[in-house]
Amino acid sequence: MSLYATLAQQVSDTEALRVVLSLGGDEIAHFLEWVDFAGNSVQSPVAPVTDPVSGLVFPNFDATVDPLLQTNLIFPAPCEFISPELPLVAIIRPTGQGQIDAVGFVNALIADGLFLGQPQSFIALLFEMANAGDEAVRTLPSLR
Repeated sequence: MSLYATLAQQVSDTEALRVVLSLGGDEIAHFLEWVDFAGNSVQSPVAPVTDPVSGLVFPNFDATVDPLLQTNLIFPAPCEFISPELPLVAIIRPTGQGQIDAVGFVNALIADGLFLGQPQSFIALLFEMANAGDEAVRTLPSLR
């Protein structure tokens, strides 16, 4: 999910827009690193792998029967999440309003256990900021 592409559609402050768009490019670079190295490393014969200290299990990421979910899928593929009429296109993930939002992103991070042990005040602040981001509306100055 690309929160930055979604937020860029709502940001009205030009400085904030520059920051959001710049972060999006960095997100893409990190995604490519994941695909090229980390995603491809957790597959047979190595996977599944269990961390002996934490017990965290990395499953075989290529065990899916859905070819659209293979770990190294960065080349053009169908993008039904945008429109079933589109030809094969190269896009990393959904970016449209209603496909991902800040609150949904925070919920996904919480479900992944990223914030285990954090105080409830931290979670509340995170949701407050996420709700503010989702409620933001872009207003553009008139062009003359």
